[in-house]
Amino acid sequence: MPWDTKDYPDAMKNLKKVVRKKAIDIANALLDNDYPEDRAIPIAISQAEDWFEKSDHDEIQAFDSKPKPRKNDDHEHAGNADLLDNDVLIYFEDDKWKVQTKEAQRPDSTFDTKKDATDRAKEIADNKESNVISYTKDGKKQS
Repeated sequence: MPWDTKDYPDAMKNLKKVVRKKAIDIANALLDNDYPEDRAIPIAISQAEDWFEKSDHDEIQAFDSKPKPRKNDDHEHAGNADLLDNDVLIYFEDDKWKVQTKEAQRPDSTFDTKKDATDRAKEIADNKESNVISYTKDGKKQS
């Protein structure tokens, strides 16, 4: 069942308004892509909180000024929904370890150590029920 800003899962009630709005939008996109509610809700919350932490003030304001999500919104072309089943990559570039979902446009995060990158990649992959693929500093795939 899709949600809107007046009717949403109890798990979202304590989120900041803009984070809740983002979580509802993500959750509705997941439902449109045949995710079961019990998977869509925690993924949407985690992704919305992550988005809020990593976004600057202008990006948050831009999203907040968009229309509120509605139950009947079309998410056929929701860009990030296609990435939710993709594996999470760990690779070394520009003197940093990067964590990026396969086929995403940019990394989720960057780290000084591979251990920190691996911890973050595992967190993302566990949330999405996908795999972590790790590369060495010289770009070779690790087993």
